Amino acid sequence: MVHGLAVPAAVPRGMLVADAWSELGDAVAPLSNASGRPLARTVKLLLDPLVLRPAQNPRFSGGVVDARHVDELRQAILDAGPALAATAAWFQLVKGARRRAGITEGHPQDLYFQRCFELAHLHGDPGVLAGAADIAADTVADVHTERGEVSVDRLRRFLTDPDRSAELTGLLHEAWSRRPELPEPGPGPGLRAFLDDCATAPDPRLWQALADTAAGTAEAADLDRPGVALGHGLTSRDRPAAPELGERASKRDLPRPFDRTVMERLFAALTAGIRRTSTAGVPTLVTEEIRRTAAPWQLAEEPSRVAMALGRDASAGLGADRPEPGSDAGARLLNRWRREPYVHRVLRLPDATALGMEVRGVRGAYLRRLWVRLHGRELRGEATAAGEVWDLLDGALRSVVMDQRHRLKRSLVRGEDGS
Repeated sequence: MVHGLAVPAAVPRGMLVADAWSELGDAVAPLSNASGRPLARTVKLLLDPLVLRPAQNPRFSGGVVDARHVDELRQAILDAGPALAATAAWFQLVKGARRRAGITEGHPQDLYFQRCFELAHLHGDPGVLAGAADIAADTVADVHTERGEVSVDRLRRFLTDPDRSAELTGLLHEAWSRRPELPEPGPGPGLRAFLDDCATAPDPRLWQALADTAAGTAEAADLDRPGVALGHGLTSRDRPAAPELGERASKRDLPRPFDRTVMERLFAALTAGIRRTSTAGVPTLVTEEIRRTAAPWQLAEEPSRVAMALGRDASAGLGADRPEPGSDAGARLLNRWRREPYVHRVLRLPDATALGMEVRGVRGAYLRRLWVRLHGRELRGEATAAGEVWDLLDGALRSVVMDQRHRLKRSLVRGEDGS
């Protein structure tokens, strides 16, 4: 019988679970929806993997349950009732600890349901346990330490903490005041040689030699000269300057890379999903970024700096009136750009500037996109091998092309609508 009804040959599993769940009463309300049925995440995270275990009990799997197993499934849920009630009580405590900690990232049910079930088995009902609130707070801290999760909220609180801002500002000043004078590029392994082969037969030894001789660092020597970084589209200033810590950031209004605050640099990475599985906490992340802002190309790793120098040279013909590709990689990028029909369409538009198109300023857009990708790789701890360089160089242009296509379509649609 299911709640007084005759049982057919097979019963829909969902109906059977809901019927058994209803007998657990208000004690499991935090795990239930407004209709009193178990939440979808309750079934997914608690009932299936921890109570019914259909992988070990195939008779409980599938959309329907054979009549022979109806009572057994129902009893499994009822037997777990005390543990589920304790789980619900722990979940309420843990959610309160999460609010007090100011954490807003991640879905609480995803993060804590199974941990609360574990607490229920370890400690029972928290309502009769001294120190339950402390255990809940420790659980929240453990969950987010294990995830290595650096949320935007936590980052903002750290950067705006009055007790820390003076220290962080001092670190910024120290990093920028100790910037060494960079050597001029000298003889040695050439960027041009690597660009000539990187798309077809990248040479790992040449790539390593470029990094070992700090070719990327040397090629950053002129970035502090008036107008150079500005010409590359990396800053809106005449020359780069030390960033501010920052208090807020928005995806829609991010400055150029060298003009971003520390908050904006890390915000852009975090909102792209970067570093969410890193074990480094906010203090380490911020300290590393402060040092990175004062480094050549404002990147921490030599391979990243070499890649920026390669991108600078390979993109020299993009958007130029009389382009000279200069290398095989440069020719490939230029050909990709010239093949884009929308480029020619925008160039014919009398109001391309009004539409916000950057066809003539594509090189700056390209170098900004390349910098963002290299910055992201550093935050993820991803090394760049010789065989990945062309994909990075070509991928940055593909990304710019896709973005520009979207912007053109959007602008033209707005124009046709009269908006």
